[in-house]
Amino acid sequence: MCGIAGILKFDSTEHVHEDVLTGMRDTLRHRGPDGAGNMIDGRIGLAHRRLAIIDIAGGHQPMPNSARDCWITYNGELYNYKTLRMQLEALGRRFESQSDTEVLLCAYEVYGEACVEMLEGMFAFAIWDKRRQQLFMARDRLGIKPLYYSVSESELRFASEIKALLISPTQTHTFNSAVLPDFLANRYLAGSETFFTGIHKLLPAHTMIWTAKDGFQQHHYWQPPLTKEEPNSTAQDYVEQVRTVLSDAVRSHLISDVPVGLFLSGGLDSTALAAIMAPMLDTPIKTFSVGFSEASANELSYARIAAQAVGSEHRDLEVTAEQFFAALPHLIWHEDEPLAFTSSVPLHLLSKLASEHVKVVLTGEGADELFIGYDYRYRMTAFNQRWGKRFNRVSSARARNAIAGIIPHLPYGIRRYAERSFMSLGTEPRKLFCENFSVFRASHRSALLNKSNAETVDPHRRTLDFFTAAGDDIIQCMSHADLQTYLVELLMKQDQMSMSASLESRVPFLDNRLVELVAAIPARFKLQGWETKSLLRDAVRDIVPPAILNRKKMGFPVPISAWLRGPYWPLLDSVVLGHRARARGLFDPDAVYRMAHDHRMGTADHGERLWLLLNLELWQRMFVDGELPADVYSDNPRVRNMVHQSRRSGDLLAGSFHE
Repeated sequence: MCGIAGILKFDSTEHVHEDVLTGMRDTLRHRGPDGAGNMIDGRIGLAHRRLAIIDIAGGHQPMPNSARDCWITYNGELYNYKTLRMQLEALGRRFESQSDTEVLLCAYEVYGEACVEMLEGMFAFAIWDKRRQQLFMARDRLGIKPLYYSVSESELRFASEIKALLISPTQTHTFNSAVLPDFLANRYLAGSETFFTGIHKLLPAHTMIWTAKDGFQQHHYWQPPLTKEEPNSTAQDYVEQVRTVLSDAVRSHLISDVPVGLFLSGGLDSTALAAIMAPMLDTPIKTFSVGFSEASANELSYARIAAQAVGSEHRDLEVTAEQFFAALPHLIWHEDEPLAFTSSVPLHLLSKLASEHVKVVLTGEGADELFIGYDYRYRMTAFNQRWGKRFNRVSSARARNAIAGIIPHLPYGIRRYAERSFMSLGTEPRKLFCENFSVFRASHRSALLNKSNAETVDPHRRTLDFFTAAGDDIIQCMSHADLQTYLVELLMKQDQMSMSASLESRVPFLDNRLVELVAAIPARFKLQGWETKSLLRDAVRDIVPPAILNRKKMGFPVPISAWLRGPYWPLLDSVVLGHRARARGLFDPDAVYRMAHDHRMGTADHGERLWLLLNLELWQRMFVDGELPADVYSDNPRVRNMVHQSRRSGDLLAGSFHE
């Protein structure tokens, strides 16, 4: 895993300046501390920061072909590169290194743009084809590796992270306030937009080509398969297939010339990986876990059960609120945009711990979306749709409207559940699946946003497009949509928080062979009654301890609501309710105050909403106002002093480590 960057001048008489390209490259130093390289040939410049995983002695980038008329800069891992190499050798191709980079470049020479369809792994890359004067960029099927780009009148720039694109003597990127409704609804941006004007994401499973003749062309080369019904199929038929393909995926993800570890939460997904992984290695696997001192946010006891079951060399840590908020600004800088998930912070701290012992970790990301694992998101939506349709058949529209009108006036303890039921939402996917799981619902967004920032684009359009394309089964529709929207943001969190600690993370559950198998399996085999992930549970039942196999999912919990209601209320007061946030004019200050006040008084739980507003303001202080991460708490002496103390100690994990 690495960091890549590049500049292409549209005018062939112009030249890329090395100091600009080097500045972009070295902004990504954390992604590749093991080496760096540039290639400049007139109008084109490619750059690379390397985290050496495979063929440590070779594999330096940017890498040319033997004729030196094709160059590649590449971030990722190809798990089938040895097989692909043998196929290319059978065609007469010869190789000078043992790296997957050279195999990828050769595959492009032989198969052209269609090479992406042969790649199994995670990748984002750019290839300059000098003969054609063509730049070819691609991103893996599910968006495991990031790739951003900007286009001006004179040039294209691309990079693994947005911050590298902000280094420009000629381009200015401002806050793209039009994305606020999308951010508030979904906590992330589902399409190609970013928080910066003029900077876009290359979407997952997309390629982009530039030539002087045709300009830019994008191609969507893959989508998760739709459900395929097999006559007379049984759950057991699929159980055996899942176990076999998952085991193959884990084995392929262990390919490395450096030590490989595992993030072990103590949940089903990571424990299954540990149990499959352990017999494949000659030495005990190294496992790492994170938790909080609050019992409701601590899974460490389960992680230790899993570690003991597989005989791993286990380390874990407990994160305090002080460590959490001390790290937050630094991590917003790493992600370049407001953090969508509170779990980003403990994930970074866990990555920092793991990077002291390994260079690569496997994680369980993707299993929930693939195997139907979110208890409330999937089970409750299916429940609401089923009973909502029955309710509609036995009630009149007048009665339904009357009941819906009563719900807002119920006591909070009852209202919070009734508002998320079919009695309030009906049965349409927009409300039942999208609005129901929005951080800020449409009514909240309308009250919060000033008229100048009102919604002009439907924040749920992309999700609904994927949802409706998946057929009639609501569970399958939700999974199909989440694999291509919600999961993409989770993967960006995984990438940027691990790479902030110079650690490569791999996701075996998103091996494309496993995804193509499981996505096509009918939902009834994945969600049986009230049991989520039933297919995965059956596939690993013999190797996962019963205490973990049957436990309720927690999912990296962070006690953010309690912190913002209690000891860190002053942070909200100074940052979210402060004069600087009000002066920006993005939100109705009265609406923000009411939300914060209700949360503090305990009459409502707005923890996740306040988390987003806190992140947004801290992000603006850094990327709009130009402050350093260490200075963004200047309005709050208590937090500022804590940050300075953490910096003086030199270790955010001091005193929290357990082995």
